[in-house]
Amino acid sequence: MQKELSEILPQVSRPGRYTGGELNEVVKPLEGIKTRFAFCFPDTYEVGMSHLGMRILYDAINRRESAYCERAFAPWVDMLQKMRENHIPLCTLETGTPLGEFDMVGFSLQYELSYTNVLLMLDLGGIPLRACDRGEGAPFVVLGGPCTYNPEPIAPFADIVVLGEGEEVLDELLDVYEAWKASRQARSAFLRQAAGLAGVYVPAFYAVEYEADGRIRCIMPKEAGIPQKVEKRFLMDMDKAPFPEKGIVPYLEPVHDRIMLEVFRGCTRGCRFCQAGMIYRPVREKSPEVLTEQACALEASTGYEEISLTSLSTGDYSRLPELAKELNDAFADKRVSLSLPSLRLDSFEEQFMQEIQKVRKSGLTFAPEAGTQRLRDVINKNITEQDLMGTVEKAFNGGWNAVKLYFMCGLPTETDEDLMGIVELAQKVKNAYYAVPKEKRAKGLRVTVSVSNFVPKPFTPFQWEGQNTMAEFDRKRALLKDALRPIRGVEFSWHDSRLSVLEAVFARGDRRLADALEKAYRLGCIFDGWSDQFNYEGWMQAFEACGVNVDFYAARPRALDEVMPWAHLSCGVSDDFFKRERERAIAAQTTPDCRGGCHGCGLQKVCGGAVK
Repeated sequence: MQKELSEILPQVSRPGRYTGGELNEVVKPLEGIKTRFAFCFPDTYEVGMSHLGMRILYDAINRRESAYCERAFAPWVDMLQKMRENHIPLCTLETGTPLGEFDMVGFSLQYELSYTNVLLMLDLGGIPLRACDRGEGAPFVVLGGPCTYNPEPIAPFADIVVLGEGEEVLDELLDVYEAWKASRQARSAFLRQAAGLAGVYVPAFYAVEYEADGRIRCIMPKEAGIPQKVEKRFLMDMDKAPFPEKGIVPYLEPVHDRIMLEVFRGCTRGCRFCQAGMIYRPVREKSPEVLTEQACALEASTGYEEISLTSLSTGDYSRLPELAKELNDAFADKRVSLSLPSLRLDSFEEQFMQEIQKVRKSGLTFAPEAGTQRLRDVINKNITEQDLMGTVEKAFNGGWNAVKLYFMCGLPTETDEDLMGIVELAQKVKNAYYAVPKEKRAKGLRVTVSVSNFVPKPFTPFQWEGQNTMAEFDRKRALLKDALRPIRGVEFSWHDSRLSVLEAVFARGDRRLADALEKAYRLGCIFDGWSDQFNYEGWMQAFEACGVNVDFYAARPRALDEVMPWAHLSCGVSDDFFKRERERAIAAQTTPDCRGGCHGCGLQKVCGGAVK
């Protein structure tokens, strides 16, 4: 196999995607290994190697003496063609073993539009696509990641779905697997044992019944001993959570080519459109001492010169200035810089940002999300125009010249007046830059207005809302584009509405979409999240062939008592809380950050026990 691979690599772009052998790659002798686990990321090497969760789980599994975790990524289209022409199966980077020869094959589902790539990788690896078609010797296909909070459209292709944080579940799952393997029982016996683990969902053990109008009547276990509802798993103490201290250094530059330091998990802000803010609750922080130790170990083992402090809302880390000072002191003579992802407008402190940017100054990214205060209150953003303008004035006076502003289009109750509010804010940001004395301000103003399309997601107060149609999204895009065009120094970017509608179909879809998913893959739909590869016509053909009504899944509002496809799964936050928050949204009433007082979301029994 290596000979065939070496012959085709010079013929494809970025051959380093497929070679392995990077610094800090884990190499183990196969003797004595009881579980071989292939961790698959359904996107390119550069995207997958930027994913912190993959690095954490790769390290966590490989800490077990009895297990060996290897990596595989989706081959780009040129490599895919060569592999098919030469009958080369998809193999792992570490040992060059085809996926079909592993005990378990795990996929991290970060984005609904990666589902066809899961099928692609299974197919290339020699694994039957459908779980029901896998024989006794086939690998068990395990799905994890945020999309598993509604895995139903892809459930028929999965043996096991892990709900929640993998570090908390995988050790137990591997223990059960190794005991089952030694017992030589049937494949179904392992699945039953796995279904008994908290946070593990086995789709084959659940039946779905439908009403005549297409809505779901009920979702029930098929046999005794299978839980009625699967609850997510999560770690309580982040200081004790496994974290890789020897990160793999990719040969190719990944999307995020730096040390990624996870400062905390969860978010208590309660933005009503945000699934991550709900499913990753409660907030659990790492201490600055542990973070500094991890940063020093990673810098020593990788040589990276940039550290990114990551979380859902890094500015909310309660000891952020202290951490920034500790890290800057630790790396003072090494010119290692710190960076932050998108900041909340109410968490920006000029002095702190100067500390962060001592080594090199980068652009700042903020997410107002909506152009008017009314709509920001609807989505519970809890920031004001004064927050925005005060923040950008501090930034421009502090020497920044590049600001990126994220907004959403199509939010519930949105009007054209709300869209024009985006334009007015962009103009005010530009005016704030020119209000700084010329001798003091940095040269070359760059303001980017980036607008994405609202996608209703499971386990949010907006999970019942209908999405804008594609035509309505496109009308709003034209409106914004025309209004922003005259403002010099402001750039406008917009997400493809076709992708957003497809994302909404699968975000709230059910198992009946599996046929369309497989049909789309057979029609050549892969890398759907890449604009140059997205095959809209192929998807429409697949939906038509399988009788899928796009508006039924995307544009249709749901009744509050409708049985959702994820009704048998739980993120810990109650439906009653989501309904209360939806009522407050309609009334444009905000709910404050729950660090200042509990709002009874459903996790209050465990929230106090989490380390904050």
